[in-house]
This record gives sequence, C-alpha cells and structure tokens, in this order.
Amino acid sequence: MKVKTILVSQPEPTMENSPYLRLIEKEKVKVDFRPFIHVEGVDAKSVRQQKIDLKNYSAIILTSRNSVDHFFRIAEEMRFKVPDTMKYFCQSEAVAFYLQKYVVYRKRKIYVGKRNFSELLHLFKKYKEESFLLPSSDVLKPSIPETLNDLGINWNRGIFYKTVISDLSDLRNVYYDVLVFFSPSGIESLLKNFPDFEQKDTRIAVFGNSTVLAATNASLRIDIKAPTPETPSMTMALQKYITSVNKK
Repeated sequence: MKVKTILVSQPEPTMENSPYLRLIEKEKVKVDFRPFIHVEGVDAKSVRQQKIDLKNYSAIILTSRNSVDHFFRIAEEMRFKVPDTMKYFCQSEAVAFYLQKYVVYRKRKIYVGKRNFSELLHLFKKYKEESFLLPSSDVLKPSIPETLNDLGINWNRGIFYKTVISDLSDLRNVYYDVLVFFSPSGIESLLKNFPDFEQKDTRIAVFGNSTVLAATNASLRIDIKAPTPETPSMTMALQKYITSVNKK
C-alpha cells in the first residue's frame, strides 16, 4: 500500500530546513507531528527530598535540553545562584548550544561530547576531583549510571522532571499510513491510549535499538528501522521506504 500520511510521535521541528519538509515536498506526503509523551517538572521540595543540595556540586552533567531547562528552573526555585565556576559537561553540541539560553557561553567552563554519552568519558576521567550532579528524568538509560559508577567518580542523580504519557484520545478515529516512534515511552503511550490498537495495514517506523525492542515486545510489526548504515536518520529511512512502495 502506498504511503500518503505519516504521524511522527514528537513535537514539530522548529528549524526552517527540517528534513521532514524536504520529505513532504519530494514525496508529496502529509506529515503530522504529535508528542506521545511530554515532560513535567518536579518541584524543589521533591528535589530536596532526594537529598540534593545544589551547593554541594561543582559540575553538572547535561544530557538533553530538558535537563538544562529543569536544572536552572530548580536552581531558581531554590534561590540558588549558580556560580560562575560551575563546570558543564554536555552530551552534544546541540545541548551545549542550548545552554547559552542561561549562561554566557564564552565565560563558562563547558565541555562537550559529539553525540553519545560515552564520548564524555575521557573528560570525566580528566576531572575526577569534581562533584558531579546529573539532573535527569525519571526515565534514564541504565547504561548512563552504570558508566558513571564504573568510572569511580563522585556523582549523584537528581530526578528534576518526569516523562508523562500524553492524552491522545482525539486521535482514536484518525488513521495514518505510518506511525513513527523514537523511544520505548512512545510505544507505551500508544498502548496506554489505545489498548485495543490493531496494526493491520499501519506501518510502524522505529528509531534505536531500545525502541525496536519495545515494539517487538508489544507484538508490533516493524516495517521501517533507523539508524542503519544505509539510512542513519529517520527521514532517510522513511524516504527509502516511501520511494519503494509508492512507485509500485
């Protein structure tokens, strides 16, 4: 069956040159965006109950834009003035760039990985004397705390925000040719919102091994996978699949 409509389970990209725009123009498909999950911040009281005192940390580990937003939100709620000497270890350049929303970039000690958390390891080893705080969601890849524990550094995790399933009830009678997922939480949201979901001719596209596993465990048929050596991005994987099925 040809692909005419796609639902991406994420917020709509804000950048003008989004690869989804190129996909829409080239393949003449309709692409909608709808977050299947969203983030809600916890309050300062909840952070204190985790025995987190911000003044005890000299370095912050930031894995996402959400971690940046909620660290500074909690700091403000706690009336904690983040010192100029604070070190920031950012998982990617995108996270480091986003940090400029809160700090004057050139005046701060900011250390950046390329994309993956493992690329920060040599930096953690170099600054082992620091006291690290990892502000995170209640959902965290197990590999991150395992890696930090193995390094033997002084670190603590603080749950500063939570991943919450969005209400999708208005989509009950809306059908798409392809549903696109980027996390196990997205799969969980689909099943929580629509426990009677039947896949039938709907194609499922998944990004990442953990999402593949979640879809498989949910007995969903996976039609499109990324990243692969041939299609490192989701839009590339969608492009390849659409080109294949729509030309028939």
